[in-house]
Amino acid sequence: MAIMSRRALLAQTAGVAAAGALGLPHIARSAATTAVVWQTQGFVPEEDAAFRSLVADYEKASGNKLDYSIMPFLAQGQKTVSALTSGEVPDLISFDAPETIVPQNAWEDRLLDVSDVVETQKATLSPTALLCSRFYNNAKRERSFYLCPYKMASVPFHVWGDLVERAGAKLSDAPDSWDKFFDFFKPMQAPLRKRIRKIYALGLQLTTVGPNDGNGLFYAFLAANGGTDIVTEDGKLHADDPRIREAVIKSIAYMTDAYKQGYVPPEALSWSDADDNNGFHEKAFVMDFDGTISTELAMIHDKQAYYHDMVTLGLPKDNAGHPMPAQVGAGGGFIPKGAKAVPVAKEFMVYLMQPKVMNTYLKNGLARWLPAIPALAKDDPFWLDPSDPHRGPYVRQCLFGQTYPSYNAYNPANGQVNAEQLWGQALAAVIKGGDSPETAADKALKRAVEIYAKYPIAQS
Repeated sequence: MAIMSRRALLAQTAGVAAAGALGLPHIARSAATTAVVWQTQGFVPEEDAAFRSLVADYEKASGNKLDYSIMPFLAQGQKTVSALTSGEVPDLISFDAPETIVPQNAWEDRLLDVSDVVETQKATLSPTALLCSRFYNNAKRERSFYLCPYKMASVPFHVWGDLVERAGAKLSDAPDSWDKFFDFFKPMQAPLRKRIRKIYALGLQLTTVGPNDGNGLFYAFLAANGGTDIVTEDGKLHADDPRIREAVIKSIAYMTDAYKQGYVPPEALSWSDADDNNGFHEKAFVMDFDGTISTELAMIHDKQAYYHDMVTLGLPKDNAGHPMPAQVGAGGGFIPKGAKAVPVAKEFMVYLMQPKVMNTYLKNGLARWLPAIPALAKDDPFWLDPSDPHRGPYVRQCLFGQTYPSYNAYNPANGQVNAEQLWGQALAAVIKGGDSPETAADKALKRAVEIYAKYPIAQS
C-alpha cells in the first residue's frame, strides 16, 4: 500500500516553495481553436463562478475558446459513460470523481495518455494525486497517466458542536481512536430526544444505493481496523489474508450494531449521496462522516451555523492506536480518444495546473476542493486561516497527513465492487437478512475475488 507520509510531504513542499510554486502563469498563443469541455457542477454557486472566471482568463491568455457545459454530477457521469461507449465525445471531461469512470476506460484503451501534461507539474504534485491519476491500459499492458489532476479531497467528520453541548458533553473530551470516537456520540441521543423528537447520534451511510458515500465510509472503517491494504498498488486484492478478513468482519459488526441499536436513522439503508448532507443540515443527527466540506459550505451564509455551531474534525487514530491514513481522491480532466481539439484540451489543462492558476481557482471555489500541489496550502495563508473553523482541519487531513488513493486507481475491478455496493449489501445482509458479520464478510469477499479475476494486471 502506497501511503504518503507527513514527513515526505513536508520535504516535498519545501522544495516546491524554493522553486517558486507561486510563479506567474504563462501560456503561448496559437491559432484560435474551440474545444468542447464538460465540467461538473459545484455544490456551491461559487464553484461554478470560479470555473467561468478560469475559462475567461484562459481564453484571454490563449486566444482559444472553450465551449463548456456545467452539469450535475450524476448527469455528467451518465452522459460521459454514454459518450465513451458511443464514441461521440467532447474534447475534455473535467470530473469530480474520475475514479468512477477513468480506470475502466483506461483499461479499455478509450482515453488519451496525458503524461506530457502531468509532466509539467509532476515534481510538485502530491504523490497520492499522482497515484490517483495513473491507470492500467490492458491493450498496452502498462500503466500511464490518463488524468490531469488539479484538485484533491478526502472525508472529514462533521459535527454539530451545539448539539454536543446541549447533550451535556464537551467535544474536547472525544477519544482519539476510531470506534471509541463514534461511541462518544451515542449517549447524546437520549438527552437530546427530550428536546428534539427525532434525532440520532450517528449519520452513518449504510446505503445499498450509493454511489460513493457508503463505499467511502466502509473503507474508512476498514482502515481503522487494519485493512488499508485490502488492495495494493500492484492491483492485487488480498481477500485471502486473515487480517483483511478480520478487518472486514469488525467493520461490518460495528456499523450494523450501531444501526440495530437505533443510533442511525432507519432510512440510511436507502440514502443517496445527498441524503446524509440534507439530514445533517436538518440536525437529524449529531455527527456525519462525508466527503469534502460541502456540508459546511452549503451553510456558509448562516454565520451562526458556519462559524459557531458546526465543527469539522480530521481523523482520530485507528483502533490499534496508530495514526490513520486518509483515503484521498483527485479530481481532474481526461481526454477521450476521438476528441477533435486535443491540443487545446491539453493546453487548458497545462494552464490550469500551473500553481498560481490552480491556487486562485480553488480558492475562488471556497476550498471545497484542495490543490493537488500541497505546497500551495503551505505557502498561502488562506488555506490554514484560523478564522475559518473548517478549512484548516480539512487541509491538514488531506494534504499534510498520511494519505492513500482510491483503490480504483490500482485496479478498475474495484469500480465494479463499488458499483455493486458489495459492502453496503453486506451490511444489509446482516441488518435485514439475519446474516452474521462473518457470513456477510465472506460473501462480499468471495464476490470481490470473482470481480478481480476479470482484471488481471501484468506485473513489470
